[in-house]
Amino acid sequence: MTLHLTAKLWTKLPDELHFRGEPTEWVKMTRPGQNLHSFLEGPEFDSDGNLLIVDVPYGRIFKIDPQGCWLLHKTYEGEPHSIKQKGDGNFVLTDYKNGLLEYDGIDDIKTLATEYKGEKFKGLSDLTIAPNGDVWFTDSGRTSLSDPTGNVFCLKSDGSLIHVLDNVPYPNGIALSPDGKLVYCAATRANAVWRFMADYPDPKWPMVGTYIQMSGGLGPDGLAVHKNGSLAVAHAQSGRVYIYNIFGDTLAVIELPGGLWVTSLIFKNDNLYIVEAQTGSIYLMEDMEFI
Repeated sequence: MTLHLTAKLWTKLPDELHFRGEPTEWVKMTRPGQNLHSFLEGPEFDSDGNLLIVDVPYGRIFKIDPQGCWLLHKTYEGEPHSIKQKGDGNFVLTDYKNGLLEYDGIDDIKTLATEYKGEKFKGLSDLTIAPNGDVWFTDSGRTSLSDPTGNVFCLKSDGSLIHVLDNVPYPNGIALSPDGKLVYCAATRANAVWRFMADYPDPKWPMVGTYIQMSGGLGPDGLAVHKNGSLAVAHAQSGRVYIYNIFGDTLAVIELPGGLWVTSLIFKNDNLYIVEAQTGSIYLMEDMEFI
């Protein structure tokens, strides 16, 4: 039986941190005619227990303490979509405008990759870091069912860049199974989550299957995997999150009491933190032992 649940508001972007300038090119492209106070994505808990959130159009990184208090941690010239902390304490960023970046957590940002074999990335979206240090990331640009040429890359721990997929209709959220053996990729414009082996034996492209086929909304955005292997999917522009078990069965549907732009999520133990960009809110679903 599928559970129907409602998350509660944990914290919300304070009014004094709302952006009040002119729309950027990213805003004009993705939300024509709108003025956005923010567009929040890519949550990550740092080693001190703070939640880091990126603000795509305005190049901002926010830090939220365990009590839900916000700090503007960093501003730079970019369009960050996701942030993840490496084992050495530094962070990796996917930036739609600047490519794959490394951030020392204080001030310095350096470029890891902007292209593959002389061809610039289309516009990076999400990333995840494997237990062995490999960085998996998606390159969506403006791809869709009419142009299914979105990419998935893997920056190996030895520094080599591997082109894993080139046929995804808007590759977005990406996550790994707890053992790092399976890769889940949100094919947003196909309204599906794809799955393939991380260490695939095929000489060129991995064999890929549809793990979850969704409907409605815009499609799956951010993904998060629980320690037991269950998959949480942020369903963009539908105001809800779906939880699936390792067989792809629907365990739960989590509704948000406000806002439809569910972009991303992250587990911390059995608690699920959900990012909603329309209202600049972080919602919380506690004590999810049932999954």
